[in-house]
Amino acid sequence: MYRTLMAAVLGMAFCTAANAADERIGLELNKLEQRDGACRAYVVIENGTASRFDTLSFDLVMFDRTGVVAERLALETAPLPPAKTSLKVFDVPGLPCESVGRVLVNEVLACGDEQGARDDCLSRVETSARGDLALIK
Repeated sequence: MYRTLMAAVLGMAFCTAANAADERIGLELNKLEQRDGACRAYVVIENGTASRFDTLSFDLVMFDRTGVVAERLALETAPLPPAKTSLKVFDVPGLPCESVGRVLVNEVLACGDEQGARDDCLSRVETSARGDLALIK
């Protein structure tokens, strides 16, 4: 009886952890590239949820390599279909890419899916970056 109950509890814990991992929104700073006086950023967004996001915008803060704020901008990543990976590309005029050290996801400016506005989006975001860059929240 005890083993059966323990196995059921462990099974529920595993399913809950798996479902939580499936409900994440992955945000990866893939690369920065200098283009015509602007720093072009490539961001990979992985919607690991079953929801279609009609709006999902972030307040991003870019820091230089000494830790000083270099730029602040809003990034709209929607529409995001459920269980889909997308690429968003945006330019930051006047910013040399080689000066960027890290990017902060400061907050979620707007988040909504087919059910309406959501307030749990920032907690679902998992950040990562490639190369010597950092994307943090």
